[in-house]
Amino acid sequence: MSRPHAAALVEDAWNSRMNQVLAGRGWTPRAVGHTGYGSADFVRVLGRVLLSRHPEEETIDAKDLAGPDAELGPERKVRGWRAFMTAQLMNAEVEVRIGETVHRTRTDRSGYVDLTVTGHDLEPGWHEVTITPVGGVSAEAHVQIVDPSVRFGLVSDIDDTIITTSLPRPLIAAYNTFVLTEQARHIVPGMAPMYRELLEERPGAPIFYLSTGAWNTEDTLNRFIRRHGYPAGPLLLTDWGPTNTGWFRSGQHHKRVTLHRLAREFPQIKWVLVGDDGQHDPKIYGDFARDRPDVVRAIGIRELTTTEQVLSHGLPVSNEGFAPRVHRPVPVVRAPDGYGLLRQLRAVLAQG
Repeated sequence: MSRPHAAALVEDAWNSRMNQVLAGRGWTPRAVGHTGYGSADFVRVLGRVLLSRHPEEETIDAKDLAGPDAELGPERKVRGWRAFMTAQLMNAEVEVRIGETVHRTRTDRSGYVDLTVTGHDLEPGWHEVTITPVGGVSAEAHVQIVDPSVRFGLVSDIDDTIITTSLPRPLIAAYNTFVLTEQARHIVPGMAPMYRELLEERPGAPIFYLSTGAWNTEDTLNRFIRRHGYPAGPLLLTDWGPTNTGWFRSGQHHKRVTLHRLAREFPQIKWVLVGDDGQHDPKIYGDFARDRPDVVRAIGIRELTTTEQVLSHGLPVSNEGFAPRVHRPVPVVRAPDGYGLLRQLRAVLAQG
Protein backbone atom coordinates (compact mmCIF):
# COMPACT_ATOMS: atom_id res chain seq x y z
CA MET A 1 0.00 0.00 0.00
CA SER A 2 1.33 3.46 -0.89
CA ARG A 3 -0.64 5.19 1.85
CA PRO A 4 0.12 4.22 5.48
CA HIS A 5 -2.63 2.56 7.48
CA ALA A 6 -4.59 4.86 9.79
CA ALA A 7 -3.18 3.02 12.81
CA ALA A 8 0.38 3.80 11.71
CA LEU A 9 -0.48 7.46 11.19
CA VAL A 10 -1.98 7.68 14.68
CA GLU A 11 1.02 5.97 16.25
CA ASP A 12 3.46 8.22 14.39
CA ALA A 13 1.61 11.34 15.47
CA TRP A 14 1.56 10.18 19.09
CA ASN A 15 5.26 9.25 19.08
CA SER A 16 6.24 12.52 17.43
CA ARG A 17 4.37 14.51 20.05
CA MET A 18 5.86 12.45 22.88
CA ASN A 19 9.35 12.97 21.47
CA GLN A 20 8.82 16.72 21.50
CA VAL A 21 7.40 16.81 25.03
CA LEU A 22 10.06 14.56 26.57
CA ALA A 23 12.92 16.29 24.76
CA GLY A 24 11.55 19.60 26.04
CA ARG A 25 11.74 18.23 29.57
CA GLY A 26 15.38 17.32 29.19
CA TRP A 27 15.11 13.67 28.28
CA THR A 28 18.03 12.55 26.12
CA PRO A 29 18.58 9.70 23.63
CA ARG A 30 20.19 6.44 24.69
CA ALA A 31 20.98 3.48 22.51
CA VAL A 32 20.06 -0.14 23.18
CA GLY A 33 22.10 -2.78 21.37
CA HIS A 34 20.54 -5.96 20.01
CA THR A 35 22.52 -8.98 18.82
CA GLY A 36 23.35 -8.87 15.13
CA TYR A 37 25.11 -11.17 12.73
CA GLY A 38 27.00 -11.35 9.47
CA SER A 39 29.36 -13.19 7.18
CA ALA A 40 32.57 -12.34 5.36
CA ASP A 41 30.46 -10.24 2.99
CA PHE A 42 28.21 -8.25 5.31
CA VAL A 43 27.29 -7.42 8.90
CA ARG A 44 23.80 -6.59 10.13
CA VAL A 45 23.68 -4.28 13.15
CA LEU A 46 20.48 -4.17 15.21
CA GLY A 47 19.48 -1.83 17.99
CA ARG A 48 17.10 0.86 19.15
CA VAL A 49 17.16 4.45 20.36
CA LEU A 50 14.99 5.50 23.29
CA LEU A 51 14.48 8.71 25.20
CA SER A 52 15.46 8.52 28.85
CA ARG A 53 15.33 10.82 31.85
CA HIS A 54 18.53 9.34 33.32
CA PRO A 55 20.24 7.66 30.36
CA GLU A 56 23.56 7.00 32.12
CA GLU A 57 21.84 5.09 34.90
CA GLU A 58 19.61 3.11 32.54
CA THR A 59 22.29 2.07 30.06
CA ILE A 60 22.49 -1.71 30.05
CA ASP A 61 25.86 -3.19 30.91
CA ALA A 62 27.43 -5.26 28.13
CA LYS A 63 27.24 -8.37 30.33
CA ASP A 64 23.45 -8.15 30.16
CA LEU A 65 23.61 -8.76 26.41
CA ALA A 66 23.98 -12.10 24.67
CA GLY A 67 27.60 -12.90 23.92
CA PRO A 68 29.91 -15.88 23.91
CA ASP A 69 31.50 -15.14 27.30
CA ALA A 70 28.79 -13.13 29.03
CA GLU A 71 28.53 -13.59 32.77
CA LEU A 72 25.37 -13.47 34.78
CA GLY A 73 24.98 -10.55 37.11
CA PRO A 74 22.86 -10.54 40.27
CA GLU A 75 19.46 -12.14 39.96
CA ARG A 76 16.79 -9.52 39.33
CA LYS A 77 13.07 -10.09 39.53
CA VAL A 78 12.09 -8.15 36.43
CA ARG A 79 8.45 -8.08 35.42
CA GLY A 80 7.86 -8.08 31.67
CA TRP A 81 5.69 -4.96 31.55
CA ARG A 82 8.67 -2.75 32.41
CA ALA A 83 10.29 -3.56 29.06
CA PHE A 84 7.28 -2.08 27.23
CA MET A 85 7.34 1.27 29.06
CA THR A 86 9.61 2.96 26.53
CA ALA A 87 9.71 6.18 24.52
CA GLN A 88 11.26 5.38 21.14
CA LEU A 89 12.98 8.15 19.21
CA MET A 90 11.80 8.40 15.62
CA ASN A 91 14.04 9.34 12.70
CA ALA A 92 17.04 9.98 14.95
CA GLU A 93 20.55 10.36 13.56
CA VAL A 94 22.76 7.48 14.61
CA GLU A 95 26.43 6.62 14.20
CA VAL A 96 27.46 2.97 14.08
CA ARG A 97 31.13 2.20 14.63
CA ILE A 98 32.30 -1.11 13.16
CA GLY A 99 35.99 -1.56 13.84
CA GLU A 100 37.58 1.75 12.89
CA THR A 101 34.86 2.78 10.46
CA VAL A 102 31.85 4.92 11.33
CA HIS A 103 28.60 4.53 9.40
CA ARG A 104 25.64 6.88 9.64
CA THR A 105 21.98 5.96 9.55
CA ARG A 106 18.63 6.92 11.07
CA THR A 107 16.15 5.11 13.26
CA ASP A 108 12.85 4.04 11.76
CA ARG A 109 9.39 5.14 12.90
CA SER A 110 9.64 2.88 15.96
CA GLY A 111 13.15 3.92 16.93
CA TYR A 112 14.88 0.82 15.55
CA VAL A 113 18.31 0.64 13.95
CA ASP A 114 18.69 -2.04 11.28
CA LEU A 115 21.85 -1.37 9.30
CA THR A 116 23.51 -3.77 6.87
CA VAL A 117 27.09 -2.94 5.94
CA THR A 118 29.20 -4.67 3.30
CA GLY A 119 32.96 -4.67 3.05
CA HIS A 120 33.75 -4.86 6.77
CA ASP A 121 37.05 -6.18 8.20
CA LEU A 122 35.66 -8.36 10.99
CA GLU A 123 37.03 -11.87 11.40
CA PRO A 124 34.71 -14.85 12.05
CA GLY A 125 33.51 -14.95 15.65
CA TRP A 126 31.93 -12.54 18.10
CA HIS A 127 32.55 -8.79 18.01
CA GLU A 128 31.16 -5.62 19.52
CA VAL A 129 30.05 -2.59 17.55
CA THR A 130 29.02 0.76 18.97
CA ILE A 131 25.69 2.47 18.38
CA THR A 132 25.64 6.18 19.22
CA PRO A 133 22.62 8.45 18.80
CA VAL A 134 23.67 12.04 18.05
CA GLY A 135 23.69 13.93 21.35
CA GLY A 136 22.98 10.78 23.34
CA VAL A 137 24.47 7.81 25.16
CA SER A 138 26.03 4.98 23.17
CA ALA A 139 25.65 1.23 23.65
CA GLU A 140 27.58 -1.82 22.57
CA ALA A 141 25.90 -4.39 20.36
CA HIS A 142 27.23 -7.91 19.80
CA VAL A 143 27.50 -9.29 16.26
CA GLN A 144 28.34 -12.85 15.27
CA ILE A 145 30.31 -13.23 12.05
CA VAL A 146 29.83 -16.69 10.56
CA ASP A 147 32.85 -18.28 8.89
CA PRO A 148 32.27 -18.93 5.15
CA SER A 149 33.37 -22.55 5.65
CA VAL A 150 30.40 -23.28 7.96
CA ARG A 151 27.79 -25.53 6.37
CA PHE A 152 25.42 -26.13 9.29
CA GLY A 153 23.06 -23.85 11.21
CA LEU A 154 20.13 -23.98 13.62
CA VAL A 155 16.95 -21.92 13.64
CA SER A 156 14.88 -22.23 16.79
CA ASP A 157 11.48 -20.93 17.75
CA ILE A 158 11.25 -19.60 21.32
CA ASP A 159 7.69 -19.81 22.69
CA ASP A 160 6.86 -23.38 23.74
CA THR A 161 10.05 -24.60 22.06
CA ILE A 162 12.75 -23.48 24.51
CA ILE A 163 10.53 -21.63 27.00
CA THR A 164 6.99 -22.42 28.10
CA THR A 165 4.73 -19.42 27.60
CA SER A 166 1.40 -21.00 26.56
CA LEU A 167 0.89 -18.73 23.58
CA PRO A 168 -1.18 -17.61 21.71
CA ARG A 169 -4.26 -17.37 23.97
CA PRO A 170 -4.41 -13.61 24.60
CA LEU A 171 -5.01 -13.55 28.37
CA ILE A 172 -2.37 -16.16 29.13
CA ALA A 173 0.05 -14.59 26.68
CA ALA A 174 -0.45 -11.16 28.27
CA TYR A 175 0.05 -12.60 31.75
CA ASN A 176 3.26 -14.35 30.76
CA THR A 177 4.60 -11.32 28.91
CA PHE A 178 3.62 -8.46 31.19
CA VAL A 179 3.23 -9.94 34.69
CA LEU A 180 5.47 -12.94 35.28
CA THR A 181 9.03 -12.34 36.41
CA GLU A 182 11.88 -13.81 34.38
CA GLN A 183 12.54 -16.41 37.06
CA ALA A 184 8.96 -17.72 36.87
CA ARG A 185 9.30 -18.92 33.28
CA HIS A 186 10.20 -22.54 32.63
CA ILE A 187 12.55 -24.31 30.25
CA VAL A 188 11.57 -27.15 27.94
CA PRO A 189 13.52 -30.24 29.08
CA GLY A 190 16.48 -31.25 26.98
CA MET A 191 16.43 -28.38 24.50
CA ALA A 192 19.50 -26.56 25.83
CA PRO A 193 21.65 -29.73 25.91
CA MET A 194 20.45 -30.61 22.41
CA TYR A 195 21.49 -27.26 20.96
CA ARG A 196 24.81 -27.26 22.81
CA GLU A 197 25.74 -30.74 21.61
CA LEU A 198 24.73 -30.14 17.99
CA LEU A 199 26.79 -26.94 17.86
CA GLU A 200 29.77 -28.36 19.77
CA GLU A 201 29.99 -31.10 17.15
CA ARG A 202 30.12 -28.41 14.43
CA PRO A 203 32.40 -25.56 15.61
CA GLY A 204 31.44 -22.12 14.35
CA ALA A 205 27.88 -23.10 13.42
CA PRO A 206 25.34 -20.40 14.34
CA ILE A 207 21.99 -20.60 16.07
CA PHE A 208 19.26 -18.04 15.40
CA TYR A 209 16.29 -17.68 17.74
CA LEU A 210 13.32 -16.73 15.54
CA SER A 211 10.17 -15.58 17.30
CA THR A 212 7.06 -13.49 16.86
CA GLY A 213 7.84 -11.85 20.22
CA ALA A 214 8.46 -8.13 20.55
CA TRP A 215 11.95 -6.60 20.52
CA ASN A 216 11.13 -5.13 23.93
CA THR A 217 11.57 -8.60 25.41
CA GLU A 218 15.05 -9.24 23.97
CA ASP A 219 16.97 -8.48 27.16
CA THR A 220 14.63 -10.68 29.19
CA LEU A 221 14.97 -13.53 26.69
CA ASN A 222 18.75 -13.18 26.51
CA ARG A 223 19.03 -13.46 30.27
CA PHE A 224 16.76 -16.52 30.22
CA ILE A 225 18.81 -18.12 27.44
CA ARG A 226 22.07 -17.50 29.27
CA ARG A 227 20.76 -18.54 32.69
CA HIS A 228 19.60 -21.92 31.41
CA GLY A 229 22.63 -22.79 29.30
CA TYR A 230 21.30 -22.21 25.79
CA PRO A 231 23.95 -21.28 23.20
CA ALA A 232 24.32 -17.57 22.46
CA GLY A 233 22.87 -16.42 19.16
CA PRO A 234 21.02 -13.55 17.52
CA LEU A 235 17.35 -13.12 18.43
CA LEU A 236 15.24 -12.20 15.42
CA LEU A 237 12.13 -10.64 16.89
CA THR A 238 9.56 -8.15 15.63
CA ASP A 239 7.72 -4.97 16.53
CA TRP A 240 4.16 -5.43 17.74
CA GLY A 241 2.99 -2.01 16.60
CA PRO A 242 0.92 -0.93 13.60
CA THR A 243 2.23 -1.24 10.05
CA ASN A 244 1.25 0.25 6.72
CA THR A 245 -1.28 -2.55 6.31
CA GLY A 246 -2.93 -2.95 9.70
CA TRP A 247 -3.01 -2.58 13.47
CA PHE A 248 -0.53 -5.38 14.14
CA ARG A 249 2.31 -7.10 12.32
CA SER A 250 1.85 -10.65 11.11
CA GLY A 251 3.99 -13.02 13.14
CA GLN A 252 3.76 -15.73 10.49
CA HIS A 253 4.86 -13.29 7.79
CA HIS A 254 7.82 -12.23 9.96
CA LYS A 255 8.98 -15.84 10.29
CA ARG A 256 8.56 -16.63 6.59
CA VAL A 257 10.42 -13.51 5.46
CA THR A 258 13.23 -14.09 7.95
CA LEU A 259 13.77 -17.70 6.90
CA HIS A 260 14.08 -16.69 3.26
CA ARG A 261 16.42 -13.85 4.20
CA LEU A 262 18.73 -16.23 6.08
CA ALA A 263 18.70 -18.56 3.08
CA ARG A 264 19.84 -15.69 0.84
CA GLU A 265 22.44 -14.39 3.28
CA PHE A 266 23.98 -17.80 4.00
CA PRO A 267 23.45 -19.85 0.81
CA GLN A 268 26.10 -22.38 1.82
CA ILE A 269 24.37 -23.35 5.08
CA LYS A 270 21.91 -26.20 5.44
CA TRP A 271 19.53 -25.49 8.29
CA VAL A 272 17.91 -27.58 10.97
CA LEU A 273 14.62 -25.87 11.85
CA VAL A 274 13.21 -26.49 15.34
CA GLY A 275 9.75 -25.45 16.54
CA ASP A 276 6.64 -26.83 18.21
CA ASP A 277 3.21 -28.06 17.15
CA GLY A 278 1.20 -25.62 19.27
CA GLN A 279 1.11 -22.80 16.74
CA HIS A 280 2.13 -22.45 13.11
CA ASP A 281 5.72 -23.71 13.06
CA PRO A 282 4.94 -27.01 11.26
CA LYS A 283 3.24 -25.22 8.38
CA ILE A 284 5.76 -22.37 8.19
CA TYR A 285 8.73 -24.75 8.22
CA GLY A 286 6.98 -27.12 5.82
CA ASP A 287 6.25 -24.35 3.33
CA PHE A 288 9.85 -23.13 3.55
CA ALA A 289 11.17 -26.67 3.02
CA ARG A 290 8.90 -26.98 -0.01
CA ASP A 291 10.22 -23.71 -1.45
CA ARG A 292 13.87 -24.21 -0.47
CA PRO A 293 14.56 -27.94 -0.01
CA ASP A 294 18.18 -27.27 -0.98
CA VAL A 295 18.87 -25.41 2.29
CA VAL A 296 16.80 -27.41 4.81
CA ARG A 297 18.62 -30.39 6.34
CA ALA A 298 15.89 -31.43 8.76
CA ILE A 299 12.88 -30.19 10.74
CA GLY A 300 12.42 -30.91 14.44
CA ILE A 301 8.99 -30.46 16.01
CA ARG A 302 8.58 -30.45 19.78
CA GLU A 303 5.21 -32.02 20.62
CA LEU A 304 3.26 -30.17 23.29
CA THR A 305 1.55 -32.09 26.06
CA THR A 306 -2.23 -32.26 26.14
CA THR A 307 -2.35 -29.57 28.82
CA GLU A 308 -0.02 -27.31 26.84
CA GLN A 309 -2.14 -27.78 23.72
CA VAL A 310 -5.27 -26.73 25.61
CA LEU A 311 -3.52 -23.68 27.06
CA SER A 312 -2.06 -22.82 23.68
CA HIS A 313 -5.17 -22.88 21.50
CA GLY A 314 -8.03 -24.45 23.46
CA LEU A 315 -7.89 -27.97 21.96
CA PRO A 316 -6.28 -31.09 23.47
CA VAL A 317 -4.52 -31.94 20.19
CA SER A 318 -2.37 -30.07 17.69
CA ASN A 319 -4.45 -27.66 15.66
CA GLU A 320 -2.45 -28.22 12.47
CA GLY A 321 -1.56 -31.22 10.44
CA PHE A 322 1.89 -31.38 8.92
CA ALA A 323 2.41 -32.72 5.42
CA PRO A 324 4.95 -30.50 3.64
CA ARG A 325 4.93 -30.71 -0.11
CA VAL A 326 8.59 -30.65 -1.11
CA HIS A 327 10.46 -31.50 -4.28
CA ARG A 328 12.61 -33.99 -2.39
CA PRO A 329 12.22 -35.51 1.07
CA VAL A 330 13.12 -33.29 4.03
CA PRO A 331 13.34 -35.36 7.22
CA VAL A 332 10.86 -34.41 9.92
CA VAL A 333 11.32 -35.68 13.48
CA ARG A 334 8.99 -35.27 16.45
CA ALA A 335 9.42 -35.71 20.20
CA PRO A 336 8.05 -34.15 23.41
CA ASP A 337 11.44 -32.81 24.53
CA GLY A 338 14.98 -32.09 23.43
CA TYR A 339 16.32 -35.48 24.48
CA GLY A 340 14.04 -37.30 22.05
CA LEU A 341 14.67 -34.78 19.28
CA LEU A 342 18.45 -35.03 19.70
CA ARG A 343 18.47 -38.81 19.22
CA GLN A 344 16.42 -38.55 16.06
CA LEU A 345 18.26 -35.55 14.61
CA ARG A 346 21.62 -37.22 15.15
CA ALA A 347 20.38 -40.25 13.22
CA VAL A 348 19.17 -38.03 10.38
CA LEU A 349 22.35 -35.93 10.27
CA ALA A 350 24.54 -39.03 10.32
CA GLN A 351 23.06 -40.03 6.98
CA GLY A 352 24.91 -37.14 5.34
